[in-house]
Amino acid sequence: MPDILNAVVDISHHNGNVNLVKAKADGILGVIQKATQGQSGKDPKFKTNRTKANDAGLMFGAYHFATGSDGIKQAQHFLDVVETLDDTLLVLDFEPNPTGPSMNLEEARAFVLHVKEQTGRFPGLYSGHFIKQLLGNNKDDVLGQCWFWLAQYATTAVVPANWETWTMWQYTDGAFGPMPHEVNGIGLCDRDKFNGTEGQLKKLWLTP
Repeated sequence: MPDILNAVVDISHHNGNVNLVKAKADGILGVIQKATQGQSGKDPKFKTNRTKANDAGLMFGAYHFATGSDGIKQAQHFLDVVETLDDTLLVLDFEPNPTGPSMNLEEARAFVLHVKEQTGRFPGLYSGHFIKQLLGNNKDDVLGQCWFWLAQYATTAVVPANWETWTMWQYTDGAFGPMPHEVNGIGLCDRDKFNGTEGQLKKLWLTP
Protein backbone atom coordinates (compact mmCIF):
# COMPACT_ATOMS: atom_id res chain seq x y z
CA MET A 1 0.00 0.00 0.00
CA PRO A 2 1.32 3.49 -0.83
CA ASP A 3 1.95 5.94 1.99
CA ILE A 4 -0.80 8.49 2.57
CA LEU A 5 -0.39 11.27 5.13
CA ASN A 6 -3.34 13.05 6.74
CA ALA A 7 -1.22 16.01 7.75
CA VAL A 8 -2.26 19.16 5.84
CA VAL A 9 -4.98 21.74 6.46
CA ASP A 10 -6.12 24.68 4.37
CA ILE A 11 -7.53 27.72 6.10
CA SER A 12 -8.70 31.29 5.56
CA HIS A 13 -9.95 34.13 7.74
CA HIS A 14 -13.18 32.13 8.11
CA ASN A 15 -11.33 29.82 10.52
CA GLY A 16 -10.88 32.68 12.97
CA ASN A 17 -8.05 32.85 15.52
CA VAL A 18 -6.16 29.58 15.04
CA ASN A 19 -3.53 28.02 17.32
CA LEU A 20 -1.04 26.37 15.00
CA VAL A 21 1.22 25.15 17.82
CA LYS A 22 -1.68 22.93 18.92
CA ALA A 23 -2.29 21.94 15.29
CA LYS A 24 1.31 20.79 14.92
CA ALA A 25 1.04 18.78 18.13
CA ASP A 26 -2.06 17.14 16.60
CA GLY A 27 0.03 15.84 13.68
CA ILE A 28 -0.29 18.64 11.13
CA LEU A 29 2.83 19.25 9.04
CA GLY A 30 1.66 21.88 6.56
CA VAL A 31 -0.84 24.75 6.41
CA ILE A 32 -2.11 26.31 3.18
CA GLN A 33 -3.61 29.73 3.80
CA LYS A 34 -5.78 31.80 1.49
CA ALA A 35 -3.80 34.81 0.29
CA THR A 36 -5.82 36.49 -2.43
CA GLN A 37 -8.99 36.52 -4.52
CA GLY A 38 -9.41 38.00 -7.97
CA GLN A 39 -7.26 40.98 -8.94
CA SER A 40 -7.39 42.86 -5.65
CA GLY A 41 -8.83 40.81 -2.79
CA LYS A 42 -6.60 39.91 0.16
CA ASP A 43 -7.28 37.55 3.05
CA PRO A 44 -6.94 39.61 6.26
CA LYS A 45 -5.43 36.65 8.16
CA PHE A 46 -2.71 35.85 5.61
CA LYS A 47 0.26 37.56 7.25
CA THR A 48 -0.83 36.68 10.79
CA ASN A 49 -1.24 33.00 10.00
CA ARG A 50 2.01 32.87 8.05
CA THR A 51 3.81 34.13 11.15
CA LYS A 52 1.96 31.61 13.32
CA ALA A 53 2.88 28.77 10.97
CA ASN A 54 6.54 29.80 10.92
CA ASP A 55 6.63 30.14 14.70
CA ALA A 56 5.08 26.67 15.07
CA GLY A 57 7.60 25.12 12.69
CA LEU A 58 4.98 24.21 10.11
CA MET A 59 5.39 24.26 6.34
CA PHE A 60 3.38 27.13 4.89
CA GLY A 61 1.52 27.46 1.62
CA ALA A 62 -0.66 30.08 -0.05
CA TYR A 63 -3.64 29.77 -2.36
CA HIS A 64 -5.42 32.17 -4.70
CA PHE A 65 -9.19 32.00 -5.13
CA ALA A 66 -9.83 32.39 -8.85
CA THR A 67 -12.40 34.70 -10.40
CA GLY A 68 -13.43 35.31 -13.99
CA SER A 69 -10.96 37.96 -15.05
CA ASP A 70 -7.44 38.40 -16.46
CA GLY A 71 -5.35 35.42 -15.33
CA ILE A 72 -2.00 37.20 -15.52
CA LYS A 73 -3.21 40.12 -13.41
CA GLN A 74 -4.60 37.71 -10.82
CA ALA A 75 -1.33 35.76 -10.74
CA GLN A 76 0.75 38.90 -10.27
CA HIS A 77 -1.55 40.12 -7.49
CA PHE A 78 -1.14 36.72 -5.80
CA LEU A 79 2.66 36.83 -6.05
CA ASP A 80 2.77 40.43 -4.84
CA VAL A 81 0.81 39.55 -1.70
CA VAL A 82 2.67 36.31 -0.99
CA GLU A 83 5.87 38.32 -1.46
CA THR A 84 8.33 35.88 0.16
CA LEU A 85 8.24 32.86 -2.11
CA ASP A 86 11.00 30.83 -0.43
CA ASP A 87 9.56 27.62 1.01
CA THR A 88 5.99 28.72 0.22
CA LEU A 89 3.80 26.24 -1.64
CA LEU A 90 1.64 28.03 -4.24
CA VAL A 91 -1.81 26.90 -5.38
CA LEU A 92 -4.56 28.10 -7.72
CA ASP A 93 -8.01 27.44 -6.23
CA PHE A 94 -10.03 26.74 -9.38
CA GLU A 95 -13.69 26.37 -8.44
CA PRO A 96 -16.99 28.12 -9.16
CA ASN A 97 -17.07 31.68 -7.83
CA PRO A 98 -20.29 32.19 -5.81
CA THR A 99 -20.09 36.00 -5.93
CA GLY A 100 -19.41 36.69 -9.61
CA PRO A 101 -17.92 35.26 -12.81
CA SER A 102 -15.81 32.12 -12.50
CA MET A 103 -12.36 31.67 -14.02
CA ASN A 104 -12.30 29.82 -17.34
CA LEU A 105 -9.66 27.44 -18.68
CA GLU A 106 -7.87 30.11 -20.71
CA GLU A 107 -7.56 32.36 -17.67
CA ALA A 108 -6.35 29.42 -15.58
CA ARG A 109 -3.64 28.62 -18.13
CA ALA A 110 -2.52 32.26 -18.14
CA PHE A 111 -2.38 32.23 -14.32
CA VAL A 112 -0.27 29.10 -13.95
CA LEU A 113 2.08 30.05 -16.81
CA HIS A 114 2.73 33.44 -15.20
CA VAL A 115 3.49 31.81 -11.85
CA LYS A 116 5.87 29.40 -13.62
CA GLU A 117 7.53 32.27 -15.45
CA GLN A 118 8.03 34.30 -12.27
CA THR A 119 8.98 31.50 -9.86
CA GLY A 120 10.33 28.65 -11.98
CA ARG A 121 7.64 26.28 -10.69
CA PHE A 122 4.10 25.43 -11.69
CA PRO A 123 1.64 25.94 -8.82
CA GLY A 124 -0.70 23.25 -7.61
CA LEU A 125 -4.22 23.21 -9.05
CA TYR A 126 -7.03 22.72 -6.54
CA SER A 127 -10.35 21.68 -8.07
CA GLY A 128 -13.12 19.12 -7.98
CA HIS A 129 -16.26 18.83 -10.05
CA PHE A 130 -15.49 22.16 -11.79
CA ILE A 131 -12.41 20.92 -13.62
CA LYS A 132 -14.16 17.63 -14.37
CA GLN A 133 -17.04 19.50 -16.00
CA LEU A 134 -14.74 21.76 -18.03
CA LEU A 135 -12.27 19.12 -19.22
CA GLY A 136 -14.25 15.88 -19.15
CA ASN A 137 -11.91 13.20 -20.49
CA ASN A 138 -9.80 15.72 -22.40
CA LYS A 139 -6.20 16.54 -21.57
CA ASP A 140 -4.84 20.03 -21.01
CA ASP A 141 -1.08 20.21 -21.58
CA VAL A 142 -0.62 23.39 -19.55
CA LEU A 143 -2.76 22.59 -16.52
CA GLY A 144 -1.48 19.03 -16.57
CA GLN A 145 1.93 20.35 -15.52
CA CYS A 146 0.45 21.48 -12.20
CA TRP A 147 0.33 18.96 -9.37
CA PHE A 148 -3.31 18.14 -8.66
CA TRP A 149 -5.16 18.83 -5.42
CA LEU A 150 -8.53 17.07 -5.52
CA ALA A 151 -11.57 18.45 -3.72
CA GLN A 152 -13.97 15.57 -3.12
CA TYR A 153 -15.80 14.76 0.11
CA ALA A 154 -16.04 11.01 -0.32
CA THR A 155 -14.26 7.80 0.60
CA THR A 156 -12.93 7.20 -2.93
CA ALA A 157 -10.92 9.67 -4.99
CA VAL A 158 -12.04 10.19 -8.60
CA VAL A 159 -9.25 11.95 -10.48
CA PRO A 160 -9.80 13.74 -13.83
CA ALA A 161 -8.19 12.11 -16.87
CA ASN A 162 -5.77 15.04 -17.06
CA TRP A 163 -3.77 13.67 -14.10
CA GLU A 164 -2.56 10.17 -13.32
CA THR A 165 -3.31 10.59 -9.63
CA TRP A 166 -3.94 13.13 -6.90
CA THR A 167 -1.10 14.75 -4.96
CA MET A 168 -3.36 16.19 -2.25
CA TRP A 169 -6.97 15.34 -1.51
CA GLN A 170 -9.29 17.62 0.43
CA TYR A 171 -11.55 14.87 1.75
CA THR A 172 -13.59 16.98 4.18
CA ASP A 173 -14.63 20.58 4.73
CA GLY A 174 -15.20 19.91 8.41
CA ALA A 175 -18.84 18.93 7.85
CA PHE A 176 -19.00 16.49 4.94
CA GLY A 177 -16.71 13.63 4.03
CA PRO A 178 -14.88 10.96 6.03
CA MET A 179 -13.54 11.55 9.53
CA PRO A 180 -11.58 13.14 11.12
CA HIS A 181 -13.08 16.57 10.60
CA GLU A 182 -11.27 18.49 13.35
CA VAL A 183 -7.77 19.63 14.22
CA ASN A 184 -6.73 20.79 17.68
CA GLY A 185 -6.19 24.53 17.69
CA ILE A 186 -8.37 25.03 14.60
CA GLY A 187 -11.56 23.05 15.14
CA LEU A 188 -13.70 21.85 12.24
CA CYS A 189 -11.83 22.63 9.04
CA ASP A 190 -10.72 21.59 5.57
CA ARG A 191 -8.39 18.61 5.98
CA ASP A 192 -6.14 17.25 3.27
CA LYS A 193 -4.36 13.97 2.64
CA PHE A 194 -1.01 13.81 0.87
CA ASN A 195 -0.27 10.96 -1.52
CA GLY A 196 3.18 10.00 -0.25
CA THR A 197 5.62 10.06 2.66
CA GLU A 198 6.64 12.92 4.92
CA GLY A 199 9.89 13.15 2.97
CA GLN A 200 8.00 13.42 -0.31
CA LEU A 201 5.72 16.09 1.17
CA LYS A 202 8.75 18.15 2.19
CA LYS A 203 10.26 17.70 -1.27
CA LEU A 204 7.05 18.97 -2.92
CA TRP A 205 6.96 21.90 -0.54
CA LEU A 206 10.56 22.95 -0.40
CA THR A 207 11.95 22.22 -3.87
CA PRO A 208 12.93 25.59 -5.37
